[in-house]
Amino acid sequence: MHRAIFILPALALFSFGTPAQAASFDCAKARAPDEMAICGNSGLSELDTEMSALWFSYSRVPMLMGGNGARRDEAEAFLTARSACGADVACLRPLYQARIRTLKDQIDQWMTATGKAQN
Repeated sequence: MHRAIFILPALALFSFGTPAQAASFDCAKARAPDEMAICGNSGLSELDTEMSALWFSYSRVPMLMGGNGARRDEAEAFLTARSACGADVACLRPLYQARIRTLKDQIDQWMTATGKAQN
């Protein structure tokens, strides 16, 4: 229940984009092969939108000292891996799916820990 309350407002922020707008970047400015593949593939664009909404939520989770650096490093590692896929949809799709699972797990862990702390 708490997870839905936390994530749904963030999803709403990104649900009304135009076809030329992926959630995490402006498709009109896309030059890299991975970005152009995402903008040209509705399935990848949807995954990008979902991942961006989850990232928005996760980026607001309070972290202990050093946690923000680790969170930033994970995001940079994803972008590096995404870039390495280039325009290969078969590479990009599972990469996005794994990142989405990881973000959901991290949000769930925080919400579980927060719930236990409040009880």
